[in-house]
Amino acid sequence: MERWLEAERDQTFLWLPVALGAGAAAWFVLPERHDWLALILLALGVASAAGASWRGGRVAPFATMLALGVAAGTGLAWARAGRVAAPTLDRAAVVRLAGAVEKVEPLPARGLVRVTLGSLRWERPPRRAPLRVRVNLPQHAVPATLGGGAGMTLRARLMPPAPPAVPGAYDAARAAWFDGVGASGRGFTPVGLRGVGAPGVRDRLTAHIIAALAGSAGGIAAALVTGDMGAIDDADSLAMRRAGLAHLLSVSGLHITATVGIVMAAVLRLLALSRRLALTGLLPLVAAGAGAGAAIGYTWLTGSQVPTIRSCVAALMVLAALALGREALTLRLVAMGALVVLLAWPEAVVGPSFQLSFAAVASIVALHEHPRVRAALLARDEPRPRKWLREAASLLVTGAVVELALMPIAVFYFHQAGAYGAIANIAAIPLTTFAIMPAVALALLLDALGWGAPAWWVAGRAIALLLWIAHTVAALPGAVRAIPAMPLGAFATMVAGGIWLTLWRTRWRYLGVAPLLVGAAWTLATPAPDLLVTGDGRHLAVRQADGGLALLRDRAGGYVRDVLAQNGGLAGVPGLLSESREARCNRDLCWWQRRVAGRWRRVLATRSGYNVPIERLAALCAAADVVVSERRLPRRCRARWLTLDRVALARTGGVAITFADERVVTVRLARDDHPWMVVQEMPQHAPARAGSRAR
Repeated sequence: MERWLEAERDQTFLWLPVALGAGAAAWFVLPERHDWLALILLALGVASAAGASWRGGRVAPFATMLALGVAAGTGLAWARAGRVAAPTLDRAAVVRLAGAVEKVEPLPARGLVRVTLGSLRWERPPRRAPLRVRVNLPQHAVPATLGGGAGMTLRARLMPPAPPAVPGAYDAARAAWFDGVGASGRGFTPVGLRGVGAPGVRDRLTAHIIAALAGSAGGIAAALVTGDMGAIDDADSLAMRRAGLAHLLSVSGLHITATVGIVMAAVLRLLALSRRLALTGLLPLVAAGAGAGAAIGYTWLTGSQVPTIRSCVAALMVLAALALGREALTLRLVAMGALVVLLAWPEAVVGPSFQLSFAAVASIVALHEHPRVRAALLARDEPRPRKWLREAASLLVTGAVVELALMPIAVFYFHQAGAYGAIANIAAIPLTTFAIMPAVALALLLDALGWGAPAWWVAGRAIALLLWIAHTVAALPGAVRAIPAMPLGAFATMVAGGIWLTLWRTRWRYLGVAPLLVGAAWTLATPAPDLLVTGDGRHLAVRQADGGLALLRDRAGGYVRDVLAQNGGLAGVPGLLSESREARCNRDLCWWQRRVAGRWRRVLATRSGYNVPIERLAALCAAADVVVSERRLPRRCRARWLTLDRVALARTGGVAITFADERVVTVRLARDDHPWMVVQEMPQHAPARAGSRAR
């Protein structure tokens, strides 16, 4: 081991952010305070033992660094959650309130405007009055003078931040906690406005771009410039995701790199027109300074989101390395960027944005640091066709490696895997970098003189081509494969294998292939759930004999349908239980039965708030394996296996059930000390088998 670490001595530092991130992630996964404290003490004990046993060499310092990183990451996440603590609404309420407008987010594609309000004053304050709320308003009802700093009075229906609807779904409650948002909902008209708001530069620029380019073209251009994606049509956004091009809409490394490159090239060309300046040899430093200013300004303009800040930090490090004459694009640079983000925002480690960004960058750098790859792609004197062929092969290989690196993350968070993303990106990335972004930047500059129309036309045509690529690729057979919620253990195993394979350089790195294969096999071997129940008990989806899903309620909203389909591993649109041959439904109840793994499974669910005769209801409950209801059921109504009524679901949250092995996964654990989780006492008749780790 000493010989191995000596050979890898340049790589050991790269594991410090990994340890820090592992500690932070463990804090989110482990449920109780005792677990967090035990992990910190265990890590400190390992660090102390390793430090005390050091007699020279690299094993003990390396173990000490890893253990201290884990302890620090756990402590940082714990401290950060406490530092951002704010009151959270405990139940739905219709209220009248006044507050100061902090943020305005137009959503033209949905006909809404999202407003974040702070400094709140309540007409009748709820028991746990939030300090900040987020409300959606109809676009036509928003005053033209609305902007940051204005005072707003309105009546709204507010809801507590929602936990995941089913296991594996998006955790809005956790995101809202770290944003300091205690409630969200929909505002009612009319809206009162005091004072004139001052729309920020970002808002004015977004409005200007949307006015210059109609529809999704304007939304995509605005997303590239200001990071605002509200004007992109849902169908176009879905096509971008299915084609593996959604990363182009989120301002991150690609966009920062393109901005810095464009600014540096322009500054160099302009200043080189002066012979005196050109002969000083300082033009690269001046151009690097201009690029750094552009990176910082672009980050501020796009709202200073975590992925953008990470990319800005990385860009500044690259420019500093170039100024010092050092090799810029290295894994050390990636590690330093990760350290900066994790020290400031440890919660980012459990978000897909952080994971996707760093997985993509690290895989690209590791690939091009490999000696054989570097030798194959080294610039050389050769005919242009051969050079272009080699560069195209480089793009294809790089795209394929990035797709493989991102696939576990995409499956874990979005429950789908793309097949043609690498091919689509070969055309989409150069189109975005060398056509769309320069055209939009030129159009904005020329608009100051009133000459921007030709540049906007070029940008619109280029964006139309990008959307054509997205829709064409998304429509190909097998473009996307739906995969049910990946087990947390499988995801952790694949992440560990990928990091091991990426960070080491000697042949021992290839041991990381084994965890990758184990995690992939684990994921593929995990059966899709047969029954999904949302945390409020209003909606459920059951697996049909043909593999499809059927929904309980005929009028389930689009969001509910999408969540249940994605987490159930269905690529299409779910059907209706009332139309299924395996079910019998009336206005109040649905009865579903199917033979699964040699046994008949029966599910009873309520569909309305009307009372059902207790004798009939009790008889049906006794014959059912699972009973689901959004209301509290009488004690006489008990299923043979699981009774999931309002009381039980308040403890478990959303539930996913697999009948073959009687596996039950719940959103909530029996005890969870994370501050955004409100867990009620376990009722005596709660299902005994419903215990599993939450995500």
